[in-house]
Amino acid sequence: MKVLTANRLSDGIAVWFSSHGWTTDIAKATSVSDAEGEARLNAIGADAYANNEVIDVNVVDAELANGNLAAVKLRERIRAAGPTINYAPRG
Repeated sequence: MKVLTANRLSDGIAVWFSSHGWTTDIAKATSVSDAEGEARLNAIGADAYANNEVIDVNVVDAELANGNLAAVKLRERIRAAGPTINYAPRG
């Protein structure tokens, strides 16, 4: 199973692609389980990058954990949990 992730260009927050656009909740992400679906996610990510919506676009492994979609790799689990420090925009 795969999901599409990136960082929102406006603030750098990790986001996941869903049927309703980009979300900060991985549980709402669109998941695919075949090469055709993965290619579709890659195309969506490339378009979003080209339109300056997101950066660091990646299709990553996901799994169902306790009935919820979750990232497989530790890096993505940390990103899904949100910033590890207090986020205070510079002004």
